Amino acid sequence: MTAFDASSLQLGHETIYPKSPDEARLDRVPNPQADTLYLARFTVPEFTSLCPVTGQPDFAHLVIDYVPKDWLVESKSLKLYMTSFRNHGAFHEDCTVAIGRRLADLLDPHWLRIGGYWYPRGGIPIDVFWQSGEPPKAVWIPDQGVASYRGRG
Repeated sequence: MTAFDASSLQLGHETIYPKSPDEARLDRVPNPQADTLYLARFTVPEFTSLCPVTGQPDFAHLVIDYVPKDWLVESKSLKLYMTSFRNHGAFHEDCTVAIGRRLADLLDPHWLRIGGYWYPRGGIPIDVFWQSGEPPKAVWIPDQGVASYRGRG
């Protein structure tokens, strides 16, 4: 692996919160364990975006699992990216799939999946799942650990 210049990262520098996902910058860093198959998980239990029709806030619990190749997502940039959705109007399906695809494009992992567990709006919870393909067989992939919505039933 070639030398990596971390000076261009947002990590360790004061940053301005991006106003939209399109403005948000995601950084990646070299994977020091690139010769090993393993799963990394990010959990975003307080994700928010806006309904594109009503402008009201929507809330979700996101779980992102990926099996990295050469790159890892830098976590500060991921936090800023997730925050950029707070004033962004998009449907649940669009938010969830867009996040998964952007991470997959950035990282080119062996495999990536995202589970978007959205809290009910209008009495209906919407859960959205996306993955980049078949997971590697040699990797332990735990359940995402988010219970299905039950309400009072």
